[in-house]
Amino acid sequence: MAVAAPASFMKTHIHRFGVRTASAVAAMIFAAQAAWALEPFKVQDIRVEGLQRVEPGTVFASMPLRVGEEYNDEKGAAAIRALFGLGLFTDVRLEANGDVLVVVVQERPTIADVNFAGTREFDKEALRKSMRDVGLTDGRPYDKALADRAEQELKRQYINKSFYGAEVVTTVTPVERNRVNLTFTVVEGEPARIKDIRIVGNKAFSESSLRDLFDQDTGGWLSWYTKSDRYSRAKLNADLEALRSYYLQRGYLEFRIDSTQVAISPDKQDISIAINVTEGDPYVVSGVKLEGNYLEREDEFKSLVTIRPGEPYNADQVAQTTKAFSEHFGNFGFAFARVEAVPEIDRTNNRVALVLQAEPSRRAYVRRIQVAGNNRTRDEVVRREFRQFEASWYDGEKIRLSRDRVDRLGYFTDVNIETQEVPGAPDQVDVVVSVNEKPTGSLQLGAGFSSAEKVSLSFAVKQENVFGSGNYLGIDVNTSKYKRTFVFSTTNPYFTADGISRTFDLYYRTDKPYEDQGGNYELVTTGASMRFGIPFSETDTVFFGGGLERSQIKPGTNIPAAYLAYADRFGYTSTSVPLTVGWTRDDRDSALAPNSGRYQRLNSEWSVAGDARYVRANYQYQQYVPLNKKFTLAFNGEVGLGKGMNGRPFPVFKNFYSGGLGSVRGFDQGTLGPRDVTGASLGGPKKVTLNAELITPFPGAGNDRTLRMFTFVDVGNVYGDEEKVRFGEMRASVGLGLSWISPLGPLRLAYAHPVRKFAGDRIQKLQFQIGTSF
Repeated sequence: MAVAAPASFMKTHIHRFGVRTASAVAAMIFAAQAAWALEPFKVQDIRVEGLQRVEPGTVFASMPLRVGEEYNDEKGAAAIRALFGLGLFTDVRLEANGDVLVVVVQERPTIADVNFAGTREFDKEALRKSMRDVGLTDGRPYDKALADRAEQELKRQYINKSFYGAEVVTTVTPVERNRVNLTFTVVEGEPARIKDIRIVGNKAFSESSLRDLFDQDTGGWLSWYTKSDRYSRAKLNADLEALRSYYLQRGYLEFRIDSTQVAISPDKQDISIAINVTEGDPYVVSGVKLEGNYLEREDEFKSLVTIRPGEPYNADQVAQTTKAFSEHFGNFGFAFARVEAVPEIDRTNNRVALVLQAEPSRRAYVRRIQVAGNNRTRDEVVRREFRQFEASWYDGEKIRLSRDRVDRLGYFTDVNIETQEVPGAPDQVDVVVSVNEKPTGSLQLGAGFSSAEKVSLSFAVKQENVFGSGNYLGIDVNTSKYKRTFVFSTTNPYFTADGISRTFDLYYRTDKPYEDQGGNYELVTTGASMRFGIPFSETDTVFFGGGLERSQIKPGTNIPAAYLAYADRFGYTSTSVPLTVGWTRDDRDSALAPNSGRYQRLNSEWSVAGDARYVRANYQYQQYVPLNKKFTLAFNGEVGLGKGMNGRPFPVFKNFYSGGLGSVRGFDQGTLGPRDVTGASLGGPKKVTLNAELITPFPGAGNDRTLRMFTFVDVGNVYGDEEKVRFGEMRASVGLGLSWISPLGPLRLAYAHPVRKFAGDRIQKLQFQIGTSF
């Protein structure tokens, strides 16, 4: 599979310095020859010979000699140096024909095309772009020295990917009109693989447990996907840091890595890594002292100390404490505070006392906030997320919060904030926000397949940052067999200056039961809504709004009796005016592959007018608990409740459904809960779902979080309007699953075994779907 070349490909290794140095040397030699060949004279005219593609004006503009001036050796040498400096000529001569100065040049060949052959590991377009960045592209003069360096850099990039036997041959093919085709032919060969990793000198921990810390390994049956057995110096450095951190977290204050040897076999196919370490003795913290100026707030700073006397020395706790001190100083405007943890080691008793020395330096306020890198996004879109203001005291907490808010916009790949001192003003700083924009528009054509939905086609046009304004615009179409949708949506996140958002939605949905009884009956919902989002805090947002909705029951063969009963009483078409209120809080570390944090969501709907009168609410809670670097415990709970109003029953087309992925796995999708006499599942106005998962790395995939396994326990059911929620009637299942963040989206596959089921339940043990959580 082709991958894009690194962004820094050849940019830092190919320079024109050598070429221009050689040109300068050649120019001086030619200048000396020219000085011997021509006598001084007054130039009456200048003629250029030998040009093919270069414009004469380029030559005249570069020469420091004009008509009417006196020619001499010094000016001739300067003219030749200037022309060679253009990099367009392989030869430059000056001749005199009477009073006419004749400039004879020989142009460099021009590159007609740059191509690559045999490059499977890198994307060819990315390589061509890298070549363009350094001047090797069609229409530019050919430079052999530059091509040779490009060849060497290409070899180096293959070595970085463990292709030590890769060979690169550069072929220059002349074509008409003094042009050349440049071809880089690559014989990649097979990548070298890590055959052995040895750790020497360890006593406290086994070699196998230490190797488990590494992202690089000797390979497994999934190495074709993870590429964990390919050697990379950058990955090895990261693994060594993980090893060092492991020891420093467990009291080994004087642990060190003495040496690292990387050996490659003669056939360049096998790599052996040997790491020599000295563990030292484990140390216990005997005490923590504060020294220096703490702004007479020692008690506040002491509350930030995470180092615990009597416990083994932990470098992470020390780093967290010093960072917390620096950030707390920043909250009071001391942007340049220095905090250092000085260990006082007692090697006799293997104890260490830590002295936290602090010097707040001087207080500062922010003179100016500058935004850089936003070529498309307007400054105000970035600035309105800032909680630090200009002409206010520097506040480290507000700056960190501002950075996180800008990052959460999703418009940028990188967001960095730097604090710069203002020359001549020791109490002032400038805050520079550097962003790297990413494409925020998408045109998607896709297809999906699930065990419940079969084949579905989707089409979406989305723009999250329309014209750089920060507004959202989207059109979404789905042709699922059971759920077809058309949604038009637009959001202004700053409808007011205080950050209140406004969203308009137009939608058309058709829903069918998940089992096909041979009929084509369906529920058709058409509506429009408007809602506002009010940020009550930095992490909490409350939504409210209203809309107009029309629901239609289209009859067909084998239509459930409950649908007919509702239609006979209230008609096949119902209108409603639902008011909505919702609340969200999300502090997960990742939306796709979370490892820590929690997510909460509450949505409620109240129909205050129309034919259908009801209230409906749904609450979801998720919690992710990291057990260690590899294992995560996840919990999910969801409760739904609906009730009819004004003496009317809860509308059947608003029922909750349960069973299958997203609720209780192991049961057929949407089949739990009440049924009618035909056996069709009706859903219900009450729903309870409880899930627990233990997420682990996939065997052979190392610590790759895009491919993971999980074991799970699911409990839940749906209940009718007159039924009580009885835990004894809840269905339950246990099973094993696979989670993969695939190019098509998050894919989850689960094999479940129902451990509590009842007669008539429809079992489906193997289920999968793209884009489903829990």
